[in-house]
Amino acid sequence: MVGTPAIEPVTEDKLHTSDGLSSDDTDVISHAPAPNTQPNQGHNKTNIDQVENLQTIGHIILTEESCYEELGFCFPTWRKWMIILVIFLVQVSMNFNTSLYSNALTGISEEFGVSMQAARCGAMIYLVTYAFGCELWAPWSEELGRKPILQLSMLLVNIWQLPVALAPNFATIMVGRAFGGLSLAGGSVTLGMVADMWESDTQQYAVACVVFSSVAGSVFGPIVGGFVEEYLEWRWAIWIQLIFGGFVQIIHLLFVPETRTTVMLGQIAKKRRKNGEEVYGPYDLIPWKERFSMKEIGITWIRPFKMFLTEPIVLTLSLLSGFSDALIFMFIQSFGLVYEQWGFGAVALGLSFIPILVGYIIAWISFIPVIQRNMNERNCKPDDEKAQYESRLWWLLYTVPCLPIGLIGFAWTSGGPPIHWMGTMVFSAMVGIANYSIYMATIDYMVCAYGPYAASATGGNGFSRDILAGILTIPATPFFENIGGERHLEYASTILFCISVVLVASVYVIYWYGAELRKRSPFAQQLSASQATGPSHSRRASAIAMGSKPVSRRTSLSYHQ
Repeated sequence: MVGTPAIEPVTEDKLHTSDGLSSDDTDVISHAPAPNTQPNQGHNKTNIDQVENLQTIGHIILTEESCYEELGFCFPTWRKWMIILVIFLVQVSMNFNTSLYSNALTGISEEFGVSMQAARCGAMIYLVTYAFGCELWAPWSEELGRKPILQLSMLLVNIWQLPVALAPNFATIMVGRAFGGLSLAGGSVTLGMVADMWESDTQQYAVACVVFSSVAGSVFGPIVGGFVEEYLEWRWAIWIQLIFGGFVQIIHLLFVPETRTTVMLGQIAKKRRKNGEEVYGPYDLIPWKERFSMKEIGITWIRPFKMFLTEPIVLTLSLLSGFSDALIFMFIQSFGLVYEQWGFGAVALGLSFIPILVGYIIAWISFIPVIQRNMNERNCKPDDEKAQYESRLWWLLYTVPCLPIGLIGFAWTSGGPPIHWMGTMVFSAMVGIANYSIYMATIDYMVCAYGPYAASATGGNGFSRDILAGILTIPATPFFENIGGERHLEYASTILFCISVVLVASVYVIYWYGAELRKRSPFAQQLSASQATGPSHSRRASAIAMGSKPVSRRTSLSYHQ
């Protein structure tokens, strides 16, 4: 165990903060019998100032550096990947719930006398509230720790499955689905745990794994749901979600420790106090009411939406990512129309989603050598902006065309016999390759481009994916049924192809002109200006300007899906 931190004066340049997906903690805050200091008069008092002022009364505050070997960064490799495996299951479970519901639509419609279109509102409301739920849960995981927030989230999700499974009327289903979606913490916490255990330059492999669990979970739903729809009563589609969710919650409770650095520092301090050392965690001496300022929480919640609307890079890449993800949920509704032409039953229809899963696997594997290539390039060209930023989009330049190619190919092979159904599945796999690649690359790029604001930047990404998927779930079936007359399926997918061409073009624009776009970005400009004054000062300044809490020196990936 590392001994008590050395006693040394605390100066402003020893405070390092970031607002990315990382262990947002105090970095170097040691005991100091320093004279009274006042917070910056140009800003309201923040938690950073509160922690600084603790030095004036002679307390020893444990820091990330003084306890580094006891934190998640130094977990053995096997333990890190065991945790990631459980987080993989947690994320699959969350996204599994979003799509399995679709296989209960027929039973719900028949039992409660509602139209199929009305029954689909249960899928829509779940995704829309999921988008807001991720944003609402994120700040609390930073304050209270990853484990209790994930446990509470999973518990609430499982509880809200009960009124849906036991619903006496359709209104109960809608209420249960709405609150279930709002209870989902999603990638706001799961990706955060990656950054709790890996440094920003080495965490991409783990992030790629978590990203795969997110996109794959929504495809496992219809694959399993086909068998449920064929052989079981519709309520089993909900019971299976509850059984899987309960199992995952137990596994998480038993095998995943707390990884959040501020919480771990508090636990370490508590253990040391039992051994006679008078040391404290970063927040141990800050009053509860001051820690949970409604103003700071409000700023944290609003910031992702503000960046989504005002930052050109965030808006463009988030729309690209959101549109791609929404296609999967549109496919869930449209595959039935397409494959009924070949006489597919419920089981065969569910299995028709396997090609999308295959596409995800291909894309995931393809990123393994690409990540290593990118790491080598960044190390060889530390002063080259393109190597540090836009090179993260390099592989996307080759994989993103799979989106329009997959859509147009799917469009003109979906007309039914005599065309073989295998054609549509090949192009579905291409859409899967593009969807995974877009999500992975856009998160990686925005984290690097926005530095301390990465959490907010990628928050817009996750929000757009969920909100667009939810909104487009309702018009998907009428869209495919009513456009284009006799060739309505072909023309509907062709329209999606045309939209995707415009969005895909934006990837190339950002790759070649990303530096110019960053210069026109108010957030990126603020980051560049603060970096010019030195890393220590800049991080503190940016954190105060954004109303953040004290955070770590490690800039990392955002905690949103």
